[in-house]
Amino acid sequence: MFDVAVIEDPAAAEVTLDPVRSALLAALAEPGSASSLAAAVGLPRQKVNYHLRALEKHGLIELVEERRKGNCTERVLRATASSYVISPAALSAVAPDPAKSPDQLSARWLLALAARLVRELGQLIAGAAAAKQRLATYASDSEITFATAADRAAFAGELQEAVADLVRKYHTENAPNGRKHRFIVAVHPSLKSPENP
Repeated sequence: MFDVAVIEDPAAAEVTLDPVRSALLAALAEPGSASSLAAAVGLPRQKVNYHLRALEKHGLIELVEERRKGNCTERVLRATASSYVISPAALSAVAPDPAKSPDQLSARWLLALAARLVRELGQLIAGAAAAKQRLATYASDSEITFATAADRAAFAGELQEAVADLVRKYHTENAPNGRKHRFIVAVHPSLKSPENP
């Protein structure tokens, strides 16, 4: 089971948005059968089976084992991932394109970059999994409190200069065995938590 799976197929994305199917996916973090899940979601076993078939058809759940119970065979299933992210590729006709209006100070451009990041990582993860190789990535996540808007602007300026220096130092345009990497740095306000409004 993967920690996170990226859904690119529009039909699979639609299947996960159904509240019952979403609840079944969550319940199937641990293997279960239609019988065991029926009580958890408050539906008859036959109805649960219908939803499980839809999830299985799109590769969101997988068969773990089959058990004989009298004249019946009980299918034990589990989710293929602990959590799922729907790629903007699932809405390709209306997916955001960061190249359309690049603006370093625009929250909507940042969102378009994040959407591209999800789409590209989904494709890279799928390719690496198919090749049974590890995907070379790096990420950093920090939180910083700025005393003033001027401090935030100064930080952004220094960060931009530092990144430009590093890019100049390590970027080799025509390296014979080189591979391009996408580099994104983002700064945005943190969401306010109920404890710290």
